[in-house]
Amino acid sequence: MRCCIVRHGETPWNAERRLQGHQDIPLNALGLAQARAAGTYLKEKHRQSCFSAVISSDLLRARQTAEAVGAALALPVELAPALRERHYGDFEGKTPADAAIFAPRDYEALVSRADLAAAPGAAEPLVAMVSRIENYLMDLVKTHGGDRVILVTHGGVLDVLYRRAMGRELTGPRDAPIPNAGMNWLDLDINQGHLHWTMVAWGQTEHLIDASLDEIL
Repeated sequence: MRCCIVRHGETPWNAERRLQGHQDIPLNALGLAQARAAGTYLKEKHRQSCFSAVISSDLLRARQTAEAVGAALALPVELAPALRERHYGDFEGKTPADAAIFAPRDYEALVSRADLAAAPGAAEPLVAMVSRIENYLMDLVKTHGGDRVILVTHGGVLDVLYRRAMGRELTGPRDAPIPNAGMNWLDLDINQGHLHWTMVAWGQTEHLIDASLDEIL
């Protein structure tokens, strides 16, 4: 299954560098323009080789991005709560500076990802987030086989997918950009009952006119 995985467009909280998590923040004007640009770009890709589905996190910022893409391709948007961002608990709505003052030890644990089962500041344990993403993708590969699909999701989800595709540990800081409305391409299949990931391209932003913000964590 060839996946084009799109991070949602910019929101006011992205611009203010606030952790969003499960907070339902809409796109700002730039984010809406980025979503339309993603749709225009993917419409041309669709002409070359058809996508079978546009699937989105059910959070508003992802839905708005996916709706722009779906409208451009004349495809309906399917909602998948499993593609939601990680829940950041008490840190949602805070900037990194605010979070470090609010609960320095918990925030350091959140940033370092040293313990996959930890829930610093009542955040979703990383192991639980990874499980929900991988279980969903396993089912998606089974139903979409050799199809091409578009997934619209969040920076934290993309971080997990990049690490899996590149064979990186889930702990420690990330080492790849995750820009708003960036395009990321992975091939997924199932090998001996496990997901197998192949990196195709990462962090593409040539379809965007203005600069795109990177993920916070």
